[in-house]
Amino acid sequence: MPDPTLLTGRVLRVLDNPFDAPPEDALKIEDKWGLLIEAGRISDLGPAEQMRMAYPVATEIAYGSDLICPGFIDAHVHFPQTAIIASWGKRLIDWLNSYTFPEEMRFGDPAYAAEIAARYFDLVTAHGTTTVCSFCTIHPDSVDAFFTEAQARNMRVVGGKTCMDRNAPEGLRDTAQTAYDDSKALLAKWHGVDRLSYAITPRFSPTSTPDQLQAMGALWAENPDCLMQTHLSEQTDEIAWVKSLFPEARDYLDTYEAHGLLGENGLYGHAIHLEPRERDRLREVGAALVHCPTSNTFIGSGLFDMNGLMDEGHRIGLATDTGGGSSFSMLRTMAAAYEIGQLRGTPLHAAQLIWLATAGSATALKLDRRVGALARGMEADLCVLDLSSTPAIAQRSARAEDSWEELFATIMMGDDRAVRATWVNGKVV
Repeated sequence: MPDPTLLTGRVLRVLDNPFDAPPEDALKIEDKWGLLIEAGRISDLGPAEQMRMAYPVATEIAYGSDLICPGFIDAHVHFPQTAIIASWGKRLIDWLNSYTFPEEMRFGDPAYAAEIAARYFDLVTAHGTTTVCSFCTIHPDSVDAFFTEAQARNMRVVGGKTCMDRNAPEGLRDTAQTAYDDSKALLAKWHGVDRLSYAITPRFSPTSTPDQLQAMGALWAENPDCLMQTHLSEQTDEIAWVKSLFPEARDYLDTYEAHGLLGENGLYGHAIHLEPRERDRLREVGAALVHCPTSNTFIGSGLFDMNGLMDEGHRIGLATDTGGGSSFSMLRTMAAAYEIGQLRGTPLHAAQLIWLATAGSATALKLDRRVGALARGMEADLCVLDLSSTPAIAQRSARAEDSWEELFATIMMGDDRAVRATWVNGKVV
């Protein structure tokens, strides 16, 4: 077995949820600390000098004043939309028809699916992201491409075949039966292999008939340990469309609940315009919500109620929503979450922002015992941040009165240049 690796620098520790406890007590930035990596896991951490003395055979990589963080976790993405990110000027339904569906048609070609999967993972790891939860397309080949590429990189990821049997082009529709059969076969092939997990994935109620939603609910009941991901209450015109398609439903959430698609392992992307009953039911079952701030502003969806939902006790993750979101960067996503908080009169602390992008998203994905925090026994997925990566950030950082103020400047102005290194499964990439 090779000698252990000792990373030294500033280390971000997660001690509590910064929405439940004072942010600067919940997370700590430890100066001159060290992190020991062995066999892809964190085996020890503590003050750097003590770590050097305790592990004299370890190979040290000194990051100086850089901040060693958990790798970023992007809890809601569409990797097939990589090539159409930042497409101009549409709201959700027109955006899907104009940009998304034509691009997703191309994923019936296994070679194209593999090309985009490789490009996508190159882009996100350059931005310090080590775990993603992705919608694929209706094509099983898109799922195979996603998991094959992630497996080759030893990444911990979640993904699933997107299911749609109406309100989509002919080449992007399956049926209730083929959605069930394909999803079941892909789940059996990939779920639990290496660091891969399958998510049952109806796109959203408008593109699935009640029969297909029922089939997905049946598959989830057969595999309750799997996650189920979908979209909920993203835009007001989408909600009106859902009401016209499901006139018997009490609300948007009821279109899922009535078909067995509401549960603790459910991931509901966006969740902006929730009715009081929906908020209550999501909290009662312990489902997770995923905030996608750059997407919400880019396509004009609305302002997510982070503080109100946190106060009610919801589990919430953070996500880019590539390619409705306008950036692959979780730093930019944190900045957008701050800006939306400001518009709601509830600005977020730097500790809350980085928690959402790490431990918060890990908790949403039920992966918090594996990734999302730097602690003994956790998998060694890391992001090392240079907190003076550009002249603009460096001059602001120099004026900072504490480490949180320093980090906040990088959150608001940083990009991939701030990522000194990304570590996946104990190896730098």
